[in-house]
Amino acid sequence: MGGAGRGQVARPAPPLVILAWDDSGNGDEGKASFMPARQHPSKQTIVVVEDDSSIRELLELYLAHEGYAARSAGTASEALLVIAQSAPSLVVLDLMLPDESGFEVLRRLRKGSQVPVIILTARDAENDKILGLELGADDYVVKPFSPGELLARIRAVLRRSGALDPGSDTQVLGEVVLSPAERTVKVDGVMVDLTPKEFDLLHYLLLNRGLALTRERLLEQVWGYNLYGDVRTVDVHIGQVRKKLGRWGKIIKTVWGVGYRADPDEAPAEEPSLDNERADSELSTDGQQAPGEFLVDDVSGAGG
Repeated sequence: MGGAGRGQVARPAPPLVILAWDDSGNGDEGKASFMPARQHPSKQTIVVVEDDSSIRELLELYLAHEGYAARSAGTASEALLVIAQSAPSLVVLDLMLPDESGFEVLRRLRKGSQVPVIILTARDAENDKILGLELGADDYVVKPFSPGELLARIRAVLRRSGALDPGSDTQVLGEVVLSPAERTVKVDGVMVDLTPKEFDLLHYLLLNRGLALTRERLLEQVWGYNLYGDVRTVDVHIGQVRKKLGRWGKIIKTVWGVGYRADPDEAPAEEPSLDNERADSELSTDGQQAPGEFLVDDVSGAGG
């Protein structure tokens, strides 16, 4: 977010890109450090929605040096217009915009688009993180942030939201049918609308059905990184997938003290079960493996 008294940050001459940006507001202006740029073959468009012009310009420069086509907006209304015009591959979205909340932008966006969204904000409350993810964000990054890490997250989201291996077989568990080539999911013959991250998470679970997967493993394989404290992201997305699978949500079982497992023997429920939701809140990363469970640390990948 914008800070009072922040001065202009000079653009570095090529071939430099930003390594770290501190927008904590503790000083008179943000601070940037630089490293040699490396070329990126991607020509994908990324829209940066940020009301602070210094951060916006720095991210545009950073993305351009990495080979992305960067477009930006400083308000919610401008953001929706730019997104509609540019059909981006990904959106970096600030929450505290001058005209409307970034949450409202995300709500409107999700009514007609599944474009991947990474929230970038100074709001670090857990409730904000959970709300953003439940509204359909693919990741949540808190300021001050490292643009190097942000770029890694952008690459991971783009990689996971792109088509998986077209040659991969359709995954079927009960009446849940997932097609990697078409990136579609049907439940009881009805198409279910999943976000790119929810799709990849379900795909990875189905590829490794019957195996107990740690939340850290899911974070690494589906999100492309494994940072301490981010495992709650997995829990939120699991909850969303279960809800969207309806009576077949029970196929995703909570493994106490470990993580999650797609159960090939689970029958559908008449009503969504609350047992798994209770278990999720009690998961512990240092808990013990459930009796009889096979904990997997190196299993089939979901591609990409």
